[in-house]
Amino acid sequence: MEYIPNILFALLLIAGVGYFTRNVKKLSRNIKLGKDVDRSDNKSQRWKNMGMIALGQSKMVKRPIAGFLHIVVYVGFVIINIEVLEIIIDGLFGTHRIFKDVLGNAIYGFLIGTFEILAVAVLITVIIFWLRRNVIKLKRFLSAEMKGWPKSDGNIILYFEVVLMTLFLVMNASDLKFQDAEIGNVISQYLHPIFEGNIEMAHIVERAAWWIHIAGILIFLNYLYYSKHLHILLAFPNTWYANLNPKGQFVNDASVTKEVKLMMDPNADPFAAPPEGEEEEEPAKFGASDVQDLNWVQLLNSYTCTECGRCTSECPANLTGKKLSPRKIMMDTRDRLEEVGKNIDANNGTFVDDGKSLLNDYITTEELWACTSCNACVEACPVSIDPLSIIMEMRKYLVMEQSAAPTELNVMMGNIENNGAPWPYNQMDRLNWKDEN
Repeated sequence: MEYIPNILFALLLIAGVGYFTRNVKKLSRNIKLGKDVDRSDNKSQRWKNMGMIALGQSKMVKRPIAGFLHIVVYVGFVIINIEVLEIIIDGLFGTHRIFKDVLGNAIYGFLIGTFEILAVAVLITVIIFWLRRNVIKLKRFLSAEMKGWPKSDGNIILYFEVVLMTLFLVMNASDLKFQDAEIGNVISQYLHPIFEGNIEMAHIVERAAWWIHIAGILIFLNYLYYSKHLHILLAFPNTWYANLNPKGQFVNDASVTKEVKLMMDPNADPFAAPPEGEEEEEPAKFGASDVQDLNWVQLLNSYTCTECGRCTSECPANLTGKKLSPRKIMMDTRDRLEEVGKNIDANNGTFVDDGKSLLNDYITTEELWACTSCNACVEACPVSIDPLSIIMEMRKYLVMEQSAAPTELNVMMGNIENNGAPWPYNQMDRLNWKDEN
């Protein structure tokens, strides 16, 4: 009978970690649906970016208030959950605060005291975040794409953090042995008087808080897959694999480059056979109309999006009333990718055409052509997401596969083809402007 709690704990841990592993595999499968792209260059810069941006939160603090509050929650939540390791050991082996004996009173007291201070800091910060979303109602949280689940998700995660931090403090406050030792109880000592009058009740509350705390952490772990807070895990690989090229540099399509070179070389034979040992490849689909046409880093971007709205708040098209929202581009890409993943799950690992696509069913051409390609959204993102690259791929599809460019763009391209410039003037007449008074 004495081992029943340990067995129950082990089953709970296996179930929680097992379900999380299942979701990670599904997540990895979905991301790998994208086209291959090589992002293994300049490893030293990539490690630096990951350390500075994902771990160091360097882009978050560009907005000092929100950045500081986020760092408090980030540091507090991560460090406090170091205690989860102690809980796991205690739960599996039936010990009680095993690290106290291993580390000694001084070190253990310092750690727990720090955890308690951080827990209070996280509670205060989470309340401020809740007020910003629901009372102050900052404009960037009120966009059309933030209605329904995205809004609920933003609040649910805050409630999670309040519950987990409160349980941590209650667990410490009702632990009579911990309180009697007077080490690290810098905050919980003020809650302890509630429990010291009834030893039996204190023990029940401590055990209940302990069990609910670890169960809550496992539930939170598995909730991440369904939440925007998946960025807690994905921000690190996302910043490592980010594009290191200058932001104004776009990727040239190899097949288009080849055609342009043939056009510019008067001695080139467009009908010449390929060099020996090489095969003539049929041109691939130009651009992207669905998530499978994007590369895997772009799909990773979609899952990493924090929905913070910094990209949209910096977008000049959005600020002037256009329909474009870079945040919505990322959210739509993730939603479509999830839909494709569920389709594959339902059809024994094979995607069956559902008559839908990312283009038109999720993202409209109006949104795509509203973009000025200024890279403001890319610069603003705190975890190096690139909405513009998706927009440009979808534009490429519209122009090169569907000939569906706006009239103004078609006129410009026609002028370039006929006159060698975007303007409707014959090459011989280009310098006439200098004769005007």
